[in-house]
Amino acid sequence: CFEEYVCVAVNFDPSLGMMTGIAPMNPMMPGLGIVPPPVSQDMPIVKEIIHCKSCTLFPPNPNLPPPATRERPPGCKTVFVGGLPENATEQLIVEVFEQCGSIIAIRKSKKNFCHIRFAEEHTVDKALFLSGYRIRLGSSTDKKDTGRLHVDFAQARDDLYEWECRQRMLAREERHRRRIEEDRLRPPSPPPIVHFSEHECSQLGEKLKDDSKFAEAVRVLLTWVERGEVNRRNANNIYSMIQSSNSHIRRLMNEKAAHEKEMEEAKEKFKNALAGILVQFEQIVSVFHAASKQKAWDHFSKAQRKNLDMWRKQAEEIRNIHNEELMGIRREEEMEMSDDDMEDALHLHCSPTWPLAQVEALKEENDSLRCQLDAYRNEVELLKQEQGKAQPQRSEEDATRQQQLSFLQQALQGMQKQLLKLREDLKQRETELEKNSEEKQQLESQIQSLKDRIQAFPTSHALPVSYRRLSVCACFFIFGFSSTGIISTFLHVHPFGASIEYICSYLQRLDTKISTTEVETLLGRLPCTFKQELTGVGASLEKRWKFCGFEGIKMA
Repeated sequence: CFEEYVCVAVNFDPSLGMMTGIAPMNPMMPGLGIVPPPVSQDMPIVKEIIHCKSCTLFPPNPNLPPPATRERPPGCKTVFVGGLPENATEQLIVEVFEQCGSIIAIRKSKKNFCHIRFAEEHTVDKALFLSGYRIRLGSSTDKKDTGRLHVDFAQARDDLYEWECRQRMLAREERHRRRIEEDRLRPPSPPPIVHFSEHECSQLGEKLKDDSKFAEAVRVLLTWVERGEVNRRNANNIYSMIQSSNSHIRRLMNEKAAHEKEMEEAKEKFKNALAGILVQFEQIVSVFHAASKQKAWDHFSKAQRKNLDMWRKQAEEIRNIHNEELMGIRREEEMEMSDDDMEDALHLHCSPTWPLAQVEALKEENDSLRCQLDAYRNEVELLKQEQGKAQPQRSEEDATRQQQLSFLQQALQGMQKQLLKLREDLKQRETELEKNSEEKQQLESQIQSLKDRIQAFPTSHALPVSYRRLSVCACFFIFGFSSTGIISTFLHVHPFGASIEYICSYLQRLDTKISTTEVETLLGRLPCTFKQELTGVGASLEKRWKFCGFEGIKMA
């Protein structure tokens, strides 16, 4: 039996009323013409009178709009039929709608409507063709024997349930098909790893020595070690296999180096080929420029001049594109080289012994040179672009631009050489500073050991003569380190120098035990930091000491 039915509205599709698929009927049989013959899609559908055994169906007015229908529910097999005559019976309904398709059930209401459930979904479209027909029982004109049929979609729970079951079945079939396809495309699983044994261990050792079987053998070895197959009995065998695996590192490094060499050769070959192509492009562009001069240009026709101008522009565009590509390759190589050098320099700059003033000075100079290099490079590229876009009018302009380009290229090369020299000097100074820092550490360790020895004895007169001399030297060395910084700062504030008496008077304010000879001896032992000059004339002649520690950096 049917549940409650709900109807949903949509517009009528006239193509559904063609009733195709029903076999033709005998002309002598009652009900002739219930299904019209198929017609062309371009021709309008003409509904005719349908004669049944106990009733007659009259078509609606063709000038009226088609009857409205509701939205078709999913899996709909049930239709709503309204406008039935009051005296209509279930047998009459079967007689009219059975020719549309097999009927499963009919639910007739006490009023003038019923619900019909068909066996197939496509028969619902055939039943909708009868919507709008006027029905008359026999030849009676009584109002209870006439009516206007209204056929529309109806929503039934049984239809929805069957449709959902069918969708779930289709989904299961699709999942099954996808699973079969995935299983077909899935790569085969690797073979299982064998367990450790003496026989397998000997075979694995031979495989590890073979380069072609090394990858498979080292996977087995890794599995054995992770499983915990190592014990005291087979530890030596496992160790020998690990040693064999380690011996392949050199081979792999050699293979990597060979591949890198091939890649570099391929890059160099590509760069050389691109440079050769650019040379040929330059020659072609030069031919076009020569042809565009007046002494040759006047002899060409208008069409020839147009073609030459178009060809010249195309050649210049292609030339500029290839030139930018070559410049990009060279720029990447320079940037890689500069990045490597800067990483090494920064690694050395991180050492605490590097003087901050020298580092800052060299860094600023390096940045300024790099900015100048970028400026020259941009200027060269702009000149080349202008030369490619603007057609040269005179040979003098070409010559001047070529000279400018050559000068800029020479300046660029000079700046690059200067930058490389500065980097070499920077590396040399860093190595010297490392050596000096190591010597300083050694001297400080010796001084500390001497201090410890001196403090171990209660009186100085009980020490031997050699220890007394060492203690005096150590004290002097400590004095020199503390005083050098003070004197350097003092003389740096006095750029024209100061006499030894002036320096001693300043130091004696800090320590009254300092003598002039000690200060003069200390200044004489550091010629790279302090220098002595004579100033004045005649009676005003005076010896002055100056600080020269930064002169080496300025010269560099």
